[in-house]
Amino acid sequence: MNRILIVEDEERIASFVEKGLRANGFTTTVVPDGEAGYEYALTGGFDLVVLDIGLPDRDGFTVLRELRESRVTTPVIVLTARDSVRDTVAGLEGGADHWMTKPFRFEELLARVRLRLRTAARAPEVTVLKSGDLSLDLRTRRARAADRTVDLTAREFVLLELFLRHPGQVLSREQILSHVWGYDFDPGSNIVDVYVRALRKKLGAEKVQTVRGMGYRLPA
Repeated sequence: MNRILIVEDEERIASFVEKGLRANGFTTTVVPDGEAGYEYALTGGFDLVVLDIGLPDRDGFTVLRELRESRVTTPVIVLTARDSVRDTVAGLEGGADHWMTKPFRFEELLARVRLRLRTAARAPEVTVLKSGDLSLDLRTRRARAADRTVDLTAREFVLLELFLRHPGQVLSREQILSHVWGYDFDPGSNIVDVYVRALRKKLGAEKVQTVRGMGYRLPA
């Protein structure tokens, strides 16, 4: 089942889109501002993002630009009240896959969502993630550090995959909790630190860096 992130601050529109997508078999998450939208999209846990432009904290243009700069390739469909050619071009050149002007018909949005998901599904499947001498085989679920093969637990695998999909990028504990545990754990828990220590023990202490006050990152 495809997971769709809806970043929309207008409650009426967010509810309209969410109900329609859920009725058509999609799993949805709704966030009301740009900062939360960026944090959630950064986890890589979604198949598509529906993004409003006029958001509090960070506008949609900023969110889109920062996601693409962070090498997040998740398809993005933009919803906006802006209909100028200049804004449309800026959005598409900034990395949007589709641009829809409000008001819109849900049937059109649904068609665009399905089109983008079909296109993404036809893209070549990545089966091995690499960064430096570290690699992770997504089929066998085994890691290699230099010339060593490393067996991982299920949680360690998901955590390492997250780091390898975002090399050089600082991931906060909240982002890691959301992606690996789905917030089933108390955000104040030290479970992230425990699993990072476990990865370091298996892969090498230098493989995961601590960025004080911010989180962890895998050196690019």
